[in-house]
Amino acid sequence: MNNMDLHMTELERDVVREILNIGLARAADSFAVIAQEKVLLEVPSLDLVPGTGILDRVRDIEQNHVPVQSDIRGEFNGTTLMFFSGLHIQRLSKVCLRMNTPPSTQIDEMQESLLLEISNIITGALVTQLANILKAKIYGAPPIAPRGDIATSLHNLLLAQPLVQPLIFSVITQFSDKDNSVELPLMLFFDRPTFEKILDIIRTYDFLNGQPS
Repeated sequence: MNNMDLHMTELERDVVREILNIGLARAADSFAVIAQEKVLLEVPSLDLVPGTGILDRVRDIEQNHVPVQSDIRGEFNGTTLMFFSGLHIQRLSKVCLRMNTPPSTQIDEMQESLLLEISNIITGALVTQLANILKAKIYGAPPIAPRGDIATSLHNLLLAQPLVQPLIFSVITQFSDKDNSVELPLMLFFDRPTFEKILDIIRTYDFLNGQPS
C-alpha cells in the first residue's frame, strides 16, 4: 500500500457514505425551511481522490460553479468545499430572495449571503452528525466565499500538507417537483491524522449493533 494513499474497503466506504447521508438528511430538513418545500439531499457516489488529481477537478468544477469553503476544527482537521451551479443559484434566488434571475454564477451580495447561509446549514448539520456518530469534538468554522482561483489556496494546502486526502462526494439536491434534480458537488478534505482517526473509529465500532466490537 502506498504510504501517501489511504484505502477504504467497500464496506468502510458504505459506512462513511451512510454517515454522510444521515448528516445530510438533517441538513435537508433545515434547508427545506429556507427553500419552502421538500428537499432531498443524498450522496450517490463517494470517491477518494489522490491530492495531485484534486486541483484539476476543482478547477474544472470552478469554471461553472460558485465555491463556498468552510473549515472543520477541533479533534478533526479539515475543510469542506461546496459548489453551487447557476441552476442552484437561480432556483434559490427565486425561492428565497424572490429574485427572477437567469441561471448564472455572477452573483450579487444578497445571493452570496444566501449561499453562505445554506452552506453553513449543510456543513453545520454534517459536522454535528459526524461529531455524534464518531464521538468527536468538532465544529464548523463560518463559511467564506473564496475570491480568485480557489485551486491556488488548495494548492498551498496540498503542498504544505501533502498528506491531505480529499474525500470527494457529490450531493444530489432534489426539490419537491422531481424535475429539479441538481448536482451539488461537495468535497471534504481531511488531513492524514484525521482520516486515520475516522477509519480507526469505523474499524473498531460495530455499526450494526451500535456497540464497540
